[in-house]
Amino acid sequence: MRTIFVRCCHNEPGGIRLRNAQGCRPCRHMEVDRVEIPSNITRILDMLESAGFEAYIVGGCVRDSLMGIQPHDYDITTSALPEETERVFSGMKLIETGLKHGTVTVLSDGEPVEITTYRVDGEYHDSRRPDSVTFTRSLREDIARRDFTMNGIAYSPKRGLFDEFGGAEDIRRGVIRCIGEPERRFHEDALRILRGMRFSASLGFRVEEGTAAAMLDSRGLLRNISAERVFTELSGLLTGRKSGGNIRRVLTQFRDILAEVVPEFRAGFDFEQHSRFHCLDVYQHLLASAEAAARIAPGELPLALAMLFHDIGKPERFALDESGEGHFYGHAQVSADIADSVLRRLRTSTALREQVCEIVRYHDIPLPENDRQFRRMLSKHGEELSRDIAMAHIADDMAKKPECLSRCEDWRRLISRIPEMAQESCLSVKSLAVDGGALSGIVPPSPLMGEVLKFLLDGVVDGKFPNEREFLLQEAAKYIANRQKT
Repeated sequence: MRTIFVRCCHNEPGGIRLRNAQGCRPCRHMEVDRVEIPSNITRILDMLESAGFEAYIVGGCVRDSLMGIQPHDYDITTSALPEETERVFSGMKLIETGLKHGTVTVLSDGEPVEITTYRVDGEYHDSRRPDSVTFTRSLREDIARRDFTMNGIAYSPKRGLFDEFGGAEDIRRGVIRCIGEPERRFHEDALRILRGMRFSASLGFRVEEGTAAAMLDSRGLLRNISAERVFTELSGLLTGRKSGGNIRRVLTQFRDILAEVVPEFRAGFDFEQHSRFHCLDVYQHLLASAEAAARIAPGELPLALAMLFHDIGKPERFALDESGEGHFYGHAQVSADIADSVLRRLRTSTALREQVCEIVRYHDIPLPENDRQFRRMLSKHGEELSRDIAMAHIADDMAKKPECLSRCEDWRRLISRIPEMAQESCLSVKSLAVDGGALSGIVPPSPLMGEVLKFLLDGVVDGKFPNEREFLLQEAAKYIANRQKT
């Protein structure tokens, strides 16, 4: 964590510097050195201040700055009313789509920057957005309506750090805590429940006891949240900076919340596998596998999702043999079908859904024993999916008993060979030395031509045929002649 130095306005002039933004308990208002703000954001703050208004950056950008993380975007809050903000920036291009909630978007250096008036929210009847908002000149009132203390910090180069609710201290301690009453915060916006889980996994923070209890008690409100927003939070939970060490912890603590949005996970809760390869129940194995995927392939959402679903169909396919060993024949296809259904319901893109389901469907195919089988794998699945399948095997074995880890190295070696093998080998019909035009003198365009091309490709992939034009034409002629005899 980058060290952030702070000075409180209660200190003696030039006063004591405190490490890691601990702050002044009486006023929670600090001056901060070395919070870097892009020039276009600084210019907006300066213009508002010069016009006589307060202006701060607020929320995630301040949180990330205090943690030494480069913010991706900056939100600005101000005492200026929307029409006053528009007058200040009348010489710049404005987007007014958020005026109802006090937001004016300014295009600064070609980038949209949201500037929102301090506000107090009215009643919430849909557990997502307030029915109305009231503008205020009080920064404290604005901050008081926000979700978590770590997101309730504002910073102004002129006025310093405003931290009325102790967010900087919670960041230092690694704690997620609601501002005010947790139940009220979640009834206002149920998406905050999933945001709390995402932050806990991606930042490695623990959720304060009262906040955690309210998240679990309020989980039924998630039925009011759109599928797209649910999926966005789940994706962030799986691909965050520290998710590789926290997915299992978070989704164990809040498993009933996950099951609220994806009920299919319930069947795996406490479902013992009775397997010599496994030391975890089905649900815990899914979490451990997804966490392993996040460690070995940080930020790769398709792999992390695939591992979260790869054995979800096991309870449906469970059978116990006479020796007491558990078996799950056909579970990969069942798991792929469940993943397909869930991802359709969560309205993911078709490309992502299909990629995840293919990994799940083939996650348990055996390791190729020789180059012929390796070429077969590449020919059937292609380079990208073959790599994903190999990565899935590694993540899967990392979540099993320790003796299974030895197989990971075999799959790593296979991954390292994929580019070379793919370059050297003929793996698709397009790479054959003959095409439909070359075969047209032997067989007219028809399903039979496709059958012949597949026969030739299989022969080349298996190493039976050289990928040479004249040889393949001869083999094609023999194949057609044999077909005509039968």
